[in-house]
Amino acid sequence: MSDLIFQSLRIIFNFDENYFQIVLLSIFVSVTAVIVASIISITISSLISLNSFRLKNSLMIVINSLLALPPVVVGLILYILFSTNGYFGIYNLLYTVNIMIIAQIILVTPLLISLCKESIDSVNIKLNEYLHTINASYYQKTLTLISECKYNIILNIIVALGRALSEVGAIIIVGGNISYLTRTMTTGIVVETSKGDLAMALSLGITLLLISLIINLIIFMLTSIHKNE
Repeated sequence: MSDLIFQSLRIIFNFDENYFQIVLLSIFVSVTAVIVASIISITISSLISLNSFRLKNSLMIVINSLLALPPVVVGLILYILFSTNGYFGIYNLLYTVNIMIIAQIILVTPLLISLCKESIDSVNIKLNEYLHTINASYYQKTLTLISECKYNIILNIIVALGRALSEVGAIIIVGGNISYLTRTMTTGIVVETSKGDLAMALSLGITLLLISLIINLIIFMLTSIHKNE
């Protein structure tokens, strides 16, 4: 066990080319997906929060239900749609980084919508009467509420990033886990373990845990700052 840990640390500190490429690709895919999902989710959650319409509760039930959507199901549906005989097969996105980003966007968007709507709702309850008194326009009201709950929204985005980095089911189906092309930390752990290369698998696992620790530290710091304000 000690030898295995030593080999894993040597891979990390020597910046092994294969290891380094896997880590960079994982971060790129997850960060890109979360940025796009954040733009979509903040827009949708603010629209839902600030407007009253007939099927509002039903829409939230659907969105919250999507939180339990199995990643492998998302991967399977995307595989069918983007395969050669699928509706979007002409775009040749299967087994590319782009389809992996799309898969992660689909997975984290419901989570972000649910969390961001809750954050905006809590601020809206406090400021709704004041904003109505000063005759704030819809645009001004939206920007004000988003600004007032920016810390919570940032926390939500960081939580979504952690969710994206740990995802494996969907991206291994649509990405194909191709070395130097679509292999991420989670999919790399799966394939390296199956190959018997436990040192590489453990190095990726250690890196994933360190990133998770950093994310949790950032959440803790932002929460502390928010409480002190």
